[in-house]
Amino acid sequence: MDAKQDRSEQIMQSAASLKAFMMTSSTRCDSNLYDHLTRLLMKVMDEHPQNAVDVIEDLSHDVKRTLFEDKQSTLRDLPQTTAAELLAEQQHLLFTQPAEEEQEDDLAGVGLGREEMQRVFLALKQLMESQALLHCRLWGKVLGTGSSYIVAEAEYREGEEEEEKSSEEVTEEEEREAEAEENEMYRLPQSTYKPLPAVPKEDLGTGANKCVYYVCTEPGLPWVKLPSVSPAQITAARQIRKFFTGRLDTPVVSYPPFPGNEAQYLRAQIARISAGTQVSPQGFFQAGKEEGDEEEEAARDSFEGIPVSKLAESLSTWVHHVQHVLQQGRCTWVNLAVKTGEDSEEGEAEEKEELDELEPEVGPPLYTPLSEDAEMFNVPPWTSKMSSTLTSQHAVAVQRSNLWPGAYAYACGKKFENIYVGWGLKYSGKGYSPAVPPLPQKEYPSGPEITEALDPSLEEEQVLKEALEEQRAAQEEMEDIDDEDDEEEDD
Repeated sequence: MDAKQDRSEQIMQSAASLKAFMMTSSTRCDSNLYDHLTRLLMKVMDEHPQNAVDVIEDLSHDVKRTLFEDKQSTLRDLPQTTAAELLAEQQHLLFTQPAEEEQEDDLAGVGLGREEMQRVFLALKQLMESQALLHCRLWGKVLGTGSSYIVAEAEYREGEEEEEKSSEEVTEEEEREAEAEENEMYRLPQSTYKPLPAVPKEDLGTGANKCVYYVCTEPGLPWVKLPSVSPAQITAARQIRKFFTGRLDTPVVSYPPFPGNEAQYLRAQIARISAGTQVSPQGFFQAGKEEGDEEEEAARDSFEGIPVSKLAESLSTWVHHVQHVLQQGRCTWVNLAVKTGEDSEEGEAEEKEELDELEPEVGPPLYTPLSEDAEMFNVPPWTSKMSSTLTSQHAVAVQRSNLWPGAYAYACGKKFENIYVGWGLKYSGKGYSPAVPPLPQKEYPSGPEITEALDPSLEEEQVLKEALEEQRAAQEEMEDIDDEDDEEEDD
């Protein structure tokens, strides 16, 4: 019994000494371990955190922080600037530029994104392998309301012909055949009206049909070859403004009507954009030599390039290397008076004389510098800039078209490229803003002549009626007296 009592007294003494040790205040602060553990256990019992053993260190840190936040002064000392921060401030000046040289972007300002560009590259590779194309490039991306078109441009191969006739040609042939059958059946009188001859389509590999275009809505989906474009489609596309839907078979509902569906409309817009925005540094292409010839390739190899600073400063260093589309809808003017058939009727003489009087249309020649482009709506046709003024040795010269928003050309050294990313519509001036309505008219001044009177009562109507009868009777008496006086005068 005495041994047990001595054991308990030793435990009590040890606990007392341990508690005294834990209550020893820290030399850095007024707190001690005993109070800190007490607050920590109370925090654990109040919050019941999950996996308390894993977050016990964080809880201990929170207890200490809450203890000293109350006593901490709101006036804190500024942190000392380190050597790394001083060096970063000095190096920050390398990435800044004066306000007059400030640019919106460090690059050309157009692109499809790294991931999408990689998918498009693989899709172009698949197109070249499936169609056995020698050369193919990304023409651009035409945005649509439903989905967008990724457009690939390929060279025309000799011997390649269109697989099917266009829908408009098939429709015209069917209408003529049906009309001829109806006239023979009912013997109807034939009309002597002869419409103006249609402008013939340019052959494949020439003019607006020089290149072949393939489109797809997403990389990996099947590529669809666009049909060749006709002058009538280009002329109609110039007169309408329609957003693309992303479905090639969608009919184009517009006025004036467009001869074809969205596939033909897309092809017409591609021809217009290419003719107006496909540019290159001066001297890269040689006049009078067809692309693909050995002399042309030798001229490209001997092309030394133009400095980027000069390309960004002067529009005269850039030229158009795609033929201009005339108002006739072709790149080369055709005389409609020349008949391809052998038969000639007497009634066509007058029509031929009128067509002979037409003067041939001549557009700007090939390789015309951009400095000769005309303005529209007081807007310069091109905007020039350098991709970066900080690292000029790695910068590229950029030309942005203001007449076809989304068309860009960039060059550096002996390399250049054109790309289009936009809605496929030409700039048409400022957006439409309705006229301000006129001020409301002033109300007519109120008065007794326009003020609505109250309806009289029955008694008032009776009094008014009697007054009118008396007035009428008095007037009749006066007339009788006047008649008697007139008779006496006559006698």
